Amino acid sequence: MSDMAATRDGYGQALLEMAGDEKVVVLEADLGKSTKSVLFRKEHPERTISCGIGEQNMMLIGAGLASSGYKPFASTFAIFTERAFEQVRNGIARPNLAVHICGSHGGTHTGTDGSSAQSIEDLAIYRTLPNMTVMHPSDYLSALSLTKQCLGLSGPSYMRTARNKTIKLYSDETEITIGKANILRQGGAVAIIACGVLVGESLDAAEALATEGIEAMVVDMHTLKPLDNDAINQAVGSCGCLVTAEDHSVIGGLGGAVAEYICANQPVPLEMVGVKDRFGESAQSDEMLEMMGLTSKHIVAAARRAIQRKGNN
Repeated sequence: MSDMAATRDGYGQALLEMAGDEKVVVLEADLGKSTKSVLFRKEHPERTISCGIGEQNMMLIGAGLASSGYKPFASTFAIFTERAFEQVRNGIARPNLAVHICGSHGGTHTGTDGSSAQSIEDLAIYRTLPNMTVMHPSDYLSALSLTKQCLGLSGPSYMRTARNKTIKLYSDETEITIGKANILRQGGAVAIIACGVLVGESLDAAEALATEGIEAMVVDMHTLKPLDNDAINQAVGSCGCLVTAEDHSVIGGLGGAVAEYICANQPVPLEMVGVKDRFGESAQSDEMLEMMGLTSKHIVAAARRAIQRKGNN
């Protein structure tokens, strides 16, 4: 495959690769072509349930299937999963049923669909639910691997995927594990902890910082819950200051999760790159990242601020 691919394609391919387990059932809400669950439907229509534009119904069908011994994977756009939040909370998370939800087209990187379709709060919402595992992979292969690992979870999960292609960061040999962050670059000046599309931007930022003699650690925190506290401890110990980077609200997402941990355990300077307290707009994906302050240059600026604050302590 090429060096560029979308995380939604990784999700779709994972469904196909899990099809040998006859307990795997796929649910769609009229968006199978967009979420890529259509790949499974074409090969296994007898194990695919089309719920129409009925996300609340889809979640509870998934709950019923899980309670009957099946392994349901339910997908729609990230913003539309939120229509069914009460059903996810009370029908899935509260009884701790292993329903695996994929919210595609999350974040402002979705671009021209506009603010009504750009979920900037999904990771925060699902992170608040007890029993819920929350993931936001950065590339095709990590999305594929993490999706397949959901079969080993005893409770529910939420994964955000994206429509637009991003650079392939991992190889087939890379070990990617739910709940364990991947350190993609070592450094001692500042640690950049990122998820999703901003992992690639963070690597670009680290390259730019290196030209100034600043060595930055880059951490792919693909699992927001459970958070890899050991990786945060390592970043704090090596660098003494942190930057978080996400295409999501700075309120309650990855930045919030990291801040909650370090405030209680290892207080160090932290700068957050993410969507400020605002909605998105309609533009091309690269234009959206620039508009929302989510590019590598914004991460570089945040890293400089974090390092300066560390020096002032």
